[in-house]
Amino acid sequence: MKRFCLYVFGILLFAGIANGQTAGGANDFTPLPKPAAGEEVATFGGGCFWSMSEAMLELKGVNKVISGYAGGTTKNPTYSQVATLTTGHAECSLIYYDPTVISFATLANAFFFAHDPTELNRQGPDVGTDYRSIAFYRTPEEKDILLGLIKKINKSKYYSNAIVTQVVPFNTFYAAENYHQGYYRANGDKPYIVQVSKPKVMKFRKVMNAELKPEFQK
Repeated sequence: MKRFCLYVFGILLFAGIANGQTAGGANDFTPLPKPAAGEEVATFGGGCFWSMSEAMLELKGVNKVISGYAGGTTKNPTYSQVATLTTGHAECSLIYYDPTVISFATLANAFFFAHDPTELNRQGPDVGTDYRSIAFYRTPEEKDILLGLIKKINKSKYYSNAIVTQVVPFNTFYAAENYHQGYYRANGDKPYIVQVSKPKVMKFRKVMNAELKPEFQK
């Protein structure tokens, strides 16, 4: 559904643009910001990065979130390339956070409730390996946290089916085009956001209410 909604827009946006990340308005790829002093980063992919990035940004201790691509082999991919399912990348969110306010464990737990981690290579109407559930670790401790949470959530039977999230070592993250950044808030009236993204974010707010920034708590 998401690809269909963006089909015409994609034709206009990428017409005449060479493969790879280049500069030019909405298709510009700005350099990833370096973590500030004391700041740490985490990377998760759970379907469309519009809703995932919004959900994670609403957590206390999260300073900024960048939408992009990870988990594949193609260097500097564009959205159109990732959508062909030939790059190996998944739509992901790079989360910059203050570990004195929120832990990796809390972020990881939130990730498992920001999407349905039991759906294989899809999220709702979005189908393909680029929408797969994937969690990256940078240390052995983070790997243990992720595997522990999967075991815990599976045992709780919160989801009817077992979690299929890939747990893999982090390699490289590529920022998505500028028009993807902050897309949820900038396009609240778009059909996809209203019908698909917003329900996911609203559900996330209910589950993670205690961990949300005050303006998102109810």
